[in-house]
Amino acid sequence: MIELQHTTKTHDESRQGEALDMLPTGKSTGRKLYIESYGCQMNFSDSEIVASILLDNGFETTRDYKEADVVFINTCSIRENAEQRVRNRLKEFESAKAKNPGMVVGVLGCMAERLKSKFLEEEKLVDVVVGPDAYRDLPNLIGKVDDGSKAVNVLLSREETYADISPVRLNSNGISAFISIMRGCDNMCSFCVVPFTRGRERSRDCYSVLKEAQDLFNAGYREVTLLGQNVDSYKYTKPVIEGQTPEPAVNFAQLLAMVAEVSPELRVRFSTSHPKDITDEVLHTMARYENICKYIHLPVQSGSSRVLELMNRTYDREWYMDRVNAIRRIIPSCGISTDVITGFCTETEDEHQETLSMMDYVKYDFAYMFAYSERPGTLAAKRYEDDVPEEVKKRRLTEVVNKQQEHSLYRLQNFVGNVQKVLIEGFSKRSDQDYCGRNDQNTMVVFPVDERFKPGQYVHVLAERCTSATLIGRIVD
Repeated sequence: MIELQHTTKTHDESRQGEALDMLPTGKSTGRKLYIESYGCQMNFSDSEIVASILLDNGFETTRDYKEADVVFINTCSIRENAEQRVRNRLKEFESAKAKNPGMVVGVLGCMAERLKSKFLEEEKLVDVVVGPDAYRDLPNLIGKVDDGSKAVNVLLSREETYADISPVRLNSNGISAFISIMRGCDNMCSFCVVPFTRGRERSRDCYSVLKEAQDLFNAGYREVTLLGQNVDSYKYTKPVIEGQTPEPAVNFAQLLAMVAEVSPELRVRFSTSHPKDITDEVLHTMARYENICKYIHLPVQSGSSRVLELMNRTYDREWYMDRVNAIRRIIPSCGISTDVITGFCTETEDEHQETLSMMDYVKYDFAYMFAYSERPGTLAAKRYEDDVPEEVKKRRLTEVVNKQQEHSLYRLQNFVGNVQKVLIEGFSKRSDQDYCGRNDQNTMVVFPVDERFKPGQYVHVLAERCTSATLIGRIVD
């Protein structure tokens, strides 16, 4: 989720491809790199790691793939049509390669392991396939392709966190940045490919996270988002040195506090939380620090306990509602967003109604919503029949989207007439006469430019009205 600022987007609509800007480099080889990223925030964060590795090896970067010597597409496997989009894009790169035979085309990320044989051998669309734990090997793999070979490294690691690599901030506004705090996932949700494409969960050294946050703040950034497939299960234990007393493990609540204490001027966000792991300790930490944003992305997926069990989510309807109640009790102003899947295997009409009633109970600020798409290799694909007709899935999805539109508008209307603290991110998309930025709850706010304030500064904005997805107001003293 590259930015959770859209109110009622389906999963595919909210996550688009993005390429990189031209960046300076040290010892240049004269070769140009182009990366296009799809999918979740972690993919975009990974592209910044890839760019850093290759820039250190003399590459420059470009926004035009037609002039690139090396073209990578960082992929997402979460839905079938996402894969088709990538395949179509690779065919466009193939046309460019016909005019530039020396061009190296590669696939990175979550599709790499599962589709390596198709991409390399059957369709012959790429020269190199690299999994998310093998990015350090890219210079070597590109060298193999230069020598006339195809190159593959999709080995998963139990240790790799890229903690020592300083990411190159791509398409950055110089204000907001991602910090990856962990990799992989140990939750075997039956619909999800992540444990198979990103490997087992491992947490990054908390001191390297803290250093990256400090370096970003020193460089002028004023907002960081801590990333992980399940941030609430973060746990870093410092290796024991012989003769020294072991240090206690650092959990996510403690890491949050450490990053928040870099500066009260540094906003801290995080994604994604898992309902089975989010603790009251995390919620109390959020409440204690003004600069930890009061916003939680808490995927529900379904409002039915039976469907949640089939999904192997390891919580039920009542547990999820208890966690929502805890959020409302400890952080009354907290915004909550979610993910919803419609039409999962054997889902009945009554169970769909349970999802709608859960949405009524929580009244999410915004949501990512999509119809179930069976992914090869997942537990659901092996165990259950994808038996809900497509037209039923789509009809249920429409009902979920309509419901969310009502709730999003309700939440936005509650902001109208109140003053919001907003970090100015830049000019709005529609006019250079307006600034835009987000409030604590991750809602986009648009307001007229005031020459006293610049992007990267905080302002107080009186929300005077709203659209279906945006607050509109003016700066007040």
